[in-house]
Amino acid sequence: MSLILLLAGATAGMCLLFAAVYFVARRIDNYGIVDIAWSYAFGLLAVFYALAAAGWPVRRALIAALALVWSLRLGTHLYVRVMGHHPVEDGRYLALRQRWAANFAWEMFKFFQMQAVSVVLLGAAFLVTSLNPVARLHPLEIAGALLWLLALSGEAVADRQLAAFKRDPANRGRVCDRGLWRYSRHPNYFFEWMVWVAFFVFALGSPWGWVAIIGPASILWLLLRVTGIPMNEEQNLRSRGDAYRRYQQTTSAFVPWFPKR
Repeated sequence: MSLILLLAGATAGMCLLFAAVYFVARRIDNYGIVDIAWSYAFGLLAVFYALAAAGWPVRRALIAALALVWSLRLGTHLYVRVMGHHPVEDGRYLALRQRWAANFAWEMFKFFQMQAVSVVLLGAAFLVTSLNPVARLHPLEIAGALLWLLALSGEAVADRQLAAFKRDPANRGRVCDRGLWRYSRHPNYFFEWMVWVAFFVFALGSPWGWVAIIGPASILWLLLRVTGIPMNEEQNLRSRGDAYRRYQQTTSAFVPWFPKR
């Protein structure tokens, strides 16, 4: 299948998928499920490219496996979090309800479709990799796979540490500053970004692999400036107040580093 057909098929499929997710979200009145769908969608996209593209089968299988494992882990983690709070909706979507109150249904539908398009754009690494016919792995592909393993392990550890901290009733209202959270206020975000860096490094072993920079660049912007750290920090300041302000003064916001005295 040609590049144009692959992109057209991927875009059409993702738009239909997210349209269906929109109607499910509307039915259960919880639009936070789009985060779950967005995470799982990358695994579906990578598998589609691996099955439909004409690159070296070993490479196609490898990138699809990396994307699928990461996608399933992140999507399942978000499913447990979102549905564990259902019917209470994530604060981001409550804010969107207020912002788009005059024409909420249409604006939210467009938002879901934007998520569909973002999956295709951010999945450029999976596309260029699956089209590469060279029958051997490039050193950058091996490096990308190793970096992916490190990043996925770090993200899983950070999520487990935070979940364990929250399960302890004695920690209610306190700030998690243990394990990886001692060195970064958002180690889960950092390692999530590193997964995207790993996909980019992997893609560099293929022609046009540089276009995959859209993945880590976009995710970094979202995490640092839009829906990641800014909104999370606002919520933590509201719920934990001075304790979190002290944590901000001593602990790196993103890249893990030694705490300040």
